Amino acid sequence: MNPAVFRRSLLKWYDTHKRAMPWRAVSGQTPNPYHVWLSEIMLQQTTVQAVIPYFLKFVKTWPSVEKLAKADQQDVLNAWAGLGYYARARNLHKCAQVIAFERGGVFPEEEKELLKLPGVGPYTAAAIRSIAFNKSANVVDGNVERVMARIYAVNEPLPDSKETLKSHAAFLAAGETKRAGDYAQSLMDLGATICTPTSPKCLLCPVSLYCKANAQGNPETYPVKAEKKPKPVRKGYIYWIENKRGEILLHRRPEKGLLGGMIGFPTSEWTEKKAAHHSAFAQVKSLKKLPNAKVKHVFTHFELHLQGAQTRIHTGRIPEDHFWQRLDDFDGKALPTVFRKFYKLLK
Repeated sequence: MNPAVFRRSLLKWYDTHKRAMPWRAVSGQTPNPYHVWLSEIMLQQTTVQAVIPYFLKFVKTWPSVEKLAKADQQDVLNAWAGLGYYARARNLHKCAQVIAFERGGVFPEEEKELLKLPGVGPYTAAAIRSIAFNKSANVVDGNVERVMARIYAVNEPLPDSKETLKSHAAFLAAGETKRAGDYAQSLMDLGATICTPTSPKCLLCPVSLYCKANAQGNPETYPVKAEKKPKPVRKGYIYWIENKRGEILLHRRPEKGLLGGMIGFPTSEWTEKKAAHHSAFAQVKSLKKLPNAKVKHVFTHFELHLQGAQTRIHTGRIPEDHFWQRLDDFDGKALPTVFRKFYKLLK
């Protein structure tokens, strides 16, 4: 296969069929590195449609990396609520501060320097370098992996085949210097709109001529995936606790760990064993289980089942990092999804 001919075919298709996205520069416009970086961080493990309203909200609230750097971290976390993977939001804020305060608001163009930024890994660095600065880079996301697996009919299952797929992508990308950013995005768009996980539209594919899986007549069998192990289930209690002033008790979670730095309802420990009440509330006599307030939420590595419980506290100290919130001033929108589910059940 001639990589230059492959790229030319794909770019011709892209010029007509590329997706319109709020962070993409239109033809003749120079990409905004801030928009490219922000979108790439948001798009990690998240769909385009889910990201669009968050991106628009962020750039309206913080139109530049300098504005984002000066924002309060809790405001950033609140604006991020619902996107998940909250370490991304904390690193987003840290990275903005590095760019604004240490680099004069200028994003680096070289992958080596990009990789030094908080929250920027090899894929994100390659994407920023390619899309924002039109520099040659091997940009491989899940869509590109699927395209490569089908073009080369790679039988090795994912995730073991990742390096092989990346190597194939590098071979096809090598030498693209004039339209590196467009080529990277054309592969992503091909995977998202034509070379889809199910029912790929091979008759409309601009590079089907080069595709071994298409020639075999079985593109849907690629990429081959290793059998998934069932996710472990963790259990716990989640609490709706009021005081005599009609306020509810909230908890600011530790900076490190899952949902780090986010505000939510108090919970017990999440364990694969039988759930036990939080030590601070276990002896409260008025604590009662809420049969219809059960929350299920799936995280990347486990499934969480929380049983709702309710009580009213009149006196006594509350645990550290907990605080009272007036219900009249609270709408639950800034809560992470798992806590918002509980809020909606009891609202």
